[in-house]
Amino acid sequence: MGDPKAFLHIPRQEAGYRPIHERITDFTQVEQTLNSHDRKLQASRCMDCGVPFCHWACPLGNKDPEFQDALYKGRWQQAYRILMQTNDFPEFTGRICPALCEKSCVLKLSCDEPVTIRENEAAIAEAAFREGYVVPCQPERNGKRVAIIGAGPAGLSTAVRLNAKGYEVTIFDSKPHPGGLLRYGIPNFKLDKSVIDRRMKVLEAEGIHFEMGLTVDVKQLPVGFDAYAICTGTPTARDLTIPGRELKGIHLALEMLSQQNRILDGESFAKEELVNAKGKKVLVIGGGDTGSDCIGTSIRQGAVSVTQIEIMPQPPVGHNPATPWPQWPIVLKTTSSHEEGCIRRWSLASNRFIGKNGKVTGVEVEEVEWLPNPNGGRPVMQPTGKKEIIETDMVLLAMGFLKPEQPQFPENVFVAGDAANGASLVVRALAHGRKVAQQIDEYLSK
Repeated sequence: MGDPKAFLHIPRQEAGYRPIHERITDFTQVEQTLNSHDRKLQASRCMDCGVPFCHWACPLGNKDPEFQDALYKGRWQQAYRILMQTNDFPEFTGRICPALCEKSCVLKLSCDEPVTIRENEAAIAEAAFREGYVVPCQPERNGKRVAIIGAGPAGLSTAVRLNAKGYEVTIFDSKPHPGGLLRYGIPNFKLDKSVIDRRMKVLEAEGIHFEMGLTVDVKQLPVGFDAYAICTGTPTARDLTIPGRELKGIHLALEMLSQQNRILDGESFAKEELVNAKGKKVLVIGGGDTGSDCIGTSIRQGAVSVTQIEIMPQPPVGHNPATPWPQWPIVLKTTSSHEEGCIRRWSLASNRFIGKNGKVTGVEVEEVEWLPNPNGGRPVMQPTGKKEIIETDMVLLAMGFLKPEQPQFPENVFVAGDAANGASLVVRALAHGRKVAQQIDEYLSK
């Protein structure tokens, strides 16, 4: 380790975001980056702890202290090689991962200034592409074929690992381009799609086949393969079936997010098909990352106002004694989209949609309180009777996704990522894809 005392005199420095007045006019990535000198200084803050909790917390098992040390010493290629041992897509996770590693960093637990692990990861990946460290591997083929159904994070992860082991891999997906949630769910201002395209060219050069625009019924899988991986994610969003749901102007979040990404990719839609917030008072129901993405997208489309409501109570700022480490800290999260202009409210349940001439004009909400469960477990929600009407022209439902029920598959069919576990983080889908690739390899090696 180069500088064991760096954390004492070098404070945490984040790259930050582009100015608000500038970034809300386009869909370009909002996050900035540090220069190489400052990035190496940030890497020097890693103490190479005796028990690296960051490594333990990462679903992929990234060797954070090792690549931080290499980065600090200016060995960018070595840092990339270390990172790629565990993470096949660091340019994705370096941009969109909530950084479980940083929440477990000793400097987070001791002084609330964790190492900038996520940003360092992204910087290493960008340097690798810029300097030509990314070289497609050319594995020796073993004569066996595997079909991957779904080109999202889990499918791509499974494919890369199996391809590296010599299997001939074909990915099937109903969409025109690979990426799944990465491409059609996450806004460009968080993950520019050129970043995905760049990696897909590497995968194609490595021999992975893509069959796009082809819908595959998992009950009638394509013939000619020795094994299959079902990586179809969680396609069904959680709906809000309250009175008035049939009114026009109420949309599931991905209807907007996916369409906007497709428009930026060159597709066009008829006026009556557009899900656009221009000139509208937008209400986002759901307080998670998808809701945040709806806020940023609505603002860029020209919404008059954006309000976000959440049924759960407002979490505390900074530290929550109810969720001590090693639990995930449930604290108030303010994203770049929230900073751009949004009213946020908590402990509100939606009772009914109100409309006029078939279009939504408002939502009746009711304040709720959460009481301790006498039997333990999840708190009990209790309505208070305090009701009000929130005026709105557009409602976006961002309340998560339903875990899919899979049929009974033959022994040579495996399920990976959200399709197996329900909606979760991209990094967990990548990790599970690697695990399933290992299971398929063991099965076909018998």
